[in-house]
Amino acid sequence: MSKPSATKSWATGRPKLPVPVPVKSAQPPQPAEASETAGSPAAVASAGGLAAAAERASAITAEWAPAAGRILLGVVFAWFGYHELVQPDGWTQYVPFVSESSSLAVFLVLVHGWVLLVTGAALVAGIAPRAAAALASVLMLEIVIAVAVTGQSPTALRDVGVLGLAVCLTGVRHQRLVLRN
Repeated sequence: MSKPSATKSWATGRPKLPVPVPVKSAQPPQPAEASETAGSPAAVASAGGLAAAAERASAITAEWAPAAGRILLGVVFAWFGYHELVQPDGWTQYVPFVSESSSLAVFLVLVHGWVLLVTGAALVAGIAPRAAAALASVLMLEIVIAVAVTGQSPTALRDVGVLGLAVCLTGVRHQRLVLRN
């Protein structure tokens, strides 16, 4: 008997997750007239197929969720970075301890916008995803602190949630759709 060859994932290079095999019922076949009851082999097979489908969906979700979270976080970062670069004057109010009409505030927003845009691009492209997620965590911590200091509280809770996503992605070792780990 030959050993099955382990295929590797095209995105991570690690072995693919095994496909769950449905468990066969240990009950002996019942007569045809009993097949319409809830405990019939057809009903048990249907329930077993449903359980196997749920298990497979769970495995797919576990495998792809970090990549989806990373890409979506990258889109958010790139979106806000772009807007900070295009209209820096609209963001100077979030720079703590600096007058929002000063050229220093505009400069700091432009630098922040570039860092957000580059971090977002790295997250979307999957370039050093853990390092990019760590940088995203630091950026989100900075944003949460700045929002708290400036008193812009309606957005603070949302930013704490995004910070949580960035921190979670920092700990994910293997992800799909990465160019470089």
